[in-house]
Amino acid sequence: MLVAFSVAPSGGGSDSVGDVVAEAVRVVRESGLPNETTSMFTTIEAPTWDEAMEVVKRAVEAVAARAPRVSLVLKADIRPGWTGQLQAKVERVERALGPVADEG
Repeated sequence: MLVAFSVAPSGGGSDSVGDVVAEAVRVVRESGLPNETTSMFTTIEAPTWDEAMEVVKRAVEAVAARAPRVSLVLKADIRPGWTGQLQAKVERVERALGPVADEG
């Protein structure tokens, strides 16, 4: 299962949330699950619902420890029996796009 989520502090009085969000990303990376962080979401791949939600919960708790309010956005691709999809889904799209010509 893939879970993409965004967790952010709110109500802290600052527009910069990077340091607090880094605490959530640290939790994800320490989980040992395959993961990827982009500018908007962190995606994890977990074998079970419980394992995925435990990491999300700990990430939210890490942000909550530093902010009076937390925002969470979550999207899941639940496909039992499939693994390695964090990269494989992107690879399938890249193959479908075919070779890219130089823009010279």
